[in-house]
Amino acid sequence: MTFQPNQGLSQEEVTERVDNAIDENEVVLFMKGNRMMPQCGFSQRALDLITQYRDDVECVDTLESLEEYRAALSEHSGWETTPQTYVNGEFIGGSDVLTEMDERGELEPTLAND
Repeated sequence: MTFQPNQGLSQEEVTERVDNAIDENEVVLFMKGNRMMPQCGFSQRALDLITQYRDDVECVDTLESLEEYRAALSEHSGWETTPQTYVNGEFIGGSDVLTEMDERGELEPTLAND
């Protein structure tokens, strides 16, 4: 089975999915691949960092329509790259930012269930 990215979701559909995921979830991770099978090391690292503090993270696979996800995410964060993490609707960053926050002891309180 060969994976074919960009299966043709419309920009409108992807933008709606991004908006809804950010609005409806306390913690959402836009990543390449899914929770069970991350498709890049950065996505895996971001997922590992988040799940060491909480399990209820919504993961959205951007490979389904990568260019459209990049455009939609850029509207929220100004970044086109993935992974991207949002907490309570606020853009936090990618795996490097999560790593730095964790090293400073800031990640756990940022992800805490209030």
